Amino acid sequence: MFPAATLAQKLVARAAGRAHVRPGEIVNCRVDLAMFHDSSGPRRLAPMLAEIGAPIWDKNKVVLVIDHFVPEADEASHQIVRFARDWAREQALPHVHDSEGICHVVLPQAGYLRPGLFAVGGDSHSPTGGAFGAYMFGIGATEMLGVVATGEIWVRVPHTIFMRWTGRIGDGVSAKDMVLHMLGRHGMNGGQYQAIEFCGEAVAALSMPERMTLANMSAELGAQVGLVAPDRTTQAWLAAHGVELTAADIAPWRSDEDAPGPRHAFDASMLEPQVALPHSPANVRPVSDVPNTKIDIAYIGACTGAKLDDLRAAARVLAGYRIAPGVQLLVAPASLRDREVAEREGIVRMLVEAGATMLPSSCGACAGYGSRIAEGATVISSTARNFRGRMGAATAEVFLGSPFTVAASALRGVITDAREILR
Repeated sequence: MFPAATLAQKLVARAAGRAHVRPGEIVNCRVDLAMFHDSSGPRRLAPMLAEIGAPIWDKNKVVLVIDHFVPEADEASHQIVRFARDWAREQALPHVHDSEGICHVVLPQAGYLRPGLFAVGGDSHSPTGGAFGAYMFGIGATEMLGVVATGEIWVRVPHTIFMRWTGRIGDGVSAKDMVLHMLGRHGMNGGQYQAIEFCGEAVAALSMPERMTLANMSAELGAQVGLVAPDRTTQAWLAAHGVELTAADIAPWRSDEDAPGPRHAFDASMLEPQVALPHSPANVRPVSDVPNTKIDIAYIGACTGAKLDDLRAAARVLAGYRIAPGVQLLVAPASLRDREVAEREGIVRMLVEAGATMLPSSCGACAGYGSRIAEGATVISSTARNFRGRMGAATAEVFLGSPFTVAASALRGVITDAREILR
């Protein structure tokens, strides 16, 4: 009889071909899926693979997403994207998603993720996959070389930190506020490169895009993975995206009730909108503590903050209004699929009528590519990070908030609690 196990332990044990693993053990795992993009992938992997003379271990388990340098803003971007496209053709890669949106959103929407998978990504926000009950984490180019050549990687079995949320979040509050609150409380090393499992009734009530936000920003908490146990919500969302699962496919992937690990409690019903001040995602205050902060730019974009639910949230705030004079509202939907649904629902029209400028579905200003933020600008952004120079200008002051907060701030011209408008 094995001791009680966490979801993270169960996922690693499956990948390692073991019945049970213990935290702290180092085990070798078989990789079910490896994802990389135009910035992290071909331009770094191709020369290393050529140098060691190794082929790709299984092309059907590799996904390339071209999302960082598109649309090409300059010659350097053009060369990076062209190299990625040429290499993909040379390798005859069957799974390439070119200019369809941001990798962490495109990947599940294209049906690659499901509970129980062990996956790696060439990007620090790869833990987004944990929202689906998959063990997915980010790795560097050298580690990705090993994966692409062998299909395996070693991991140290993590301890699990449980972030339990009771109650329900209020109107105008979102998963972004939940994760910012956790960052304010635990800091950017709160995850200690372990597994974070988000649980409790408030998490169970979240949509899949909102769960993706939690898992995505487990990276900011310092975790290797951020997990949400799959349930009927997961099953229904995946079915809508071409992945049919039975209850038996989902049932094994949850922590045992008495699984070990520290447990931190939060009350979602008491949560107010949160804002991260420059220049750290952990420099968090309630929005009520950030009064009369004038902004120049409001940015709704990135894998963290421009999914369909995020666009809907912004449209709810802005419908029937115009943004404040002198403010730029930039909106970059996270994927073409989300953009198309938003267009059918009239969301894009509402945003444009409010004064928004729609940008391409790519990483864009979040990573300082393409639509760079101007020097000296004060920005409120739905992205995950606000480090100095992250969005392009070292002198920019970047605040982080939910799409509700970003939209409300664009409307008033100062950082604003969206609940004042929604009431």
